[in-house]
Amino acid sequence: MFHQDTFKDKVALVTGGRSGIGFQIAKDLLQLGAKVVICSRKAEPLKVAAESLAEFGNISHHPCDIRKSEDIAALANFIKEQHGQLDLLVNNAGGQFPTLAEHLNDKGWNAVINNNLNGTFYMCRDMAKQFFIPQKQGTIVNIIADMHRGFPGMIHTGAARAGVENMTKTLAQEWSDFNIRINCVAPGIIESSGLDQYPKPVKDMFASAEQMIPMKRFGKVEDVSNAVCFLASPLANYITGITLYVDGAQHLNYDKMGLARVLKSFLG
Repeated sequence: MFHQDTFKDKVALVTGGRSGIGFQIAKDLLQLGAKVVICSRKAEPLKVAAESLAEFGNISHHPCDIRKSEDIAALANFIKEQHGQLDLLVNNAGGQFPTLAEHLNDKGWNAVINNNLNGTFYMCRDMAKQFFIPQKQGTIVNIIADMHRGFPGMIHTGAARAGVENMTKTLAQEWSDFNIRINCVAPGIIESSGLDQYPKPVKDMFASAEQMIPMKRFGKVEDVSNAVCFLASPLANYITGITLYVDGAQHLNYDKMGLARVLKSFLG
């Protein structure tokens, strides 16, 4: 379905591209012919990731905190200087932590909303104004999460990702006049470096949860990247405003309260 020239002469930006899902997306886009820019907040790990990706194609990197408009402006200027264009934006950067709603303070709520929702909007808006709207073409893929039936144990990111999904539907309509397509990919539980951040009781819960997923396995970073590459490619030229779940049917019948029960057991 894909070939090495699928994204030839295209420039892609992958936020949160230094590890996990973002790293795999960057790698696959490079192998499919794109010139890729990765960004994240921490400059040194970002540089190391870019060095690892260099064997696969034209990679560059620039630190950026997606919550800060001045950082985004500097990133846009860097892309203009390096490539003169941007064709694809993959909004993968984000962060969250497990907690129960009654234990979530203002600082924690605002941090996740600001990063996952506000930062994604800032990137969409500013890259569209700088590149996609003037070019009259562009593609955006937003990485969200399985919050189809709520997100017990992570109310902050569930609300943020739901906001991104609704924003995606709105922009798909508003920006269709500019030939901008925008879609979401919603991963389920993915075997990636992101799982390492959780405390041991949560990791233990994940270990027993695998058999509850209809397809009886967790996803791989390649599964998510394949979906992103499809939606970003010419194969999806008539697809915009949708959410593609990459979760082995987890969103349809998985016990959503598993994480919340674990948290209740030690948070009270």
